[in-house]
Amino acid sequence: MAAWIQSVSSIPVWMQTALLLTASNVFMTFAWYGHLKNMQTKAWYVAALVSWGIALFEYLLQVPANRIGATTLSLAQLKIMQEVITLLVFVPFVVLYMKQPLKLDYLWAALCMLGAVYFIFRN
Repeated sequence: MAAWIQSVSSIPVWMQTALLLTASNVFMTFAWYGHLKNMQTKAWYVAALVSWGIALFEYLLQVPANRIGATTLSLAQLKIMQEVITLLVFVPFVVLYMKQPLKLDYLWAALCMLGAVYFIFRN
């Protein structure tokens, strides 16, 4: 166990944060949008309860991610990191899981996000 903790602590804070936020975002994306594909015939409150159950796992990853990240990143940097990760998770979700077409608009959105990253992370 001590070797595992030491190996995790050798990973840079920004990377620990990004990995946890990515895993968190996968759960969040399924909690928010997954019911639109496979629970259309269920009552909204059933979908809400299932989504809350999935969202629990999102929070179990997101809260430690933000606590770890806040040790070296500003809140604005944490937020922009989260938004970039959201787009990186959402686009494959939409295309692969929801079977919607890949749009050039996702590229333009990503370019806008790159601008946000530049302004928030510059010195």
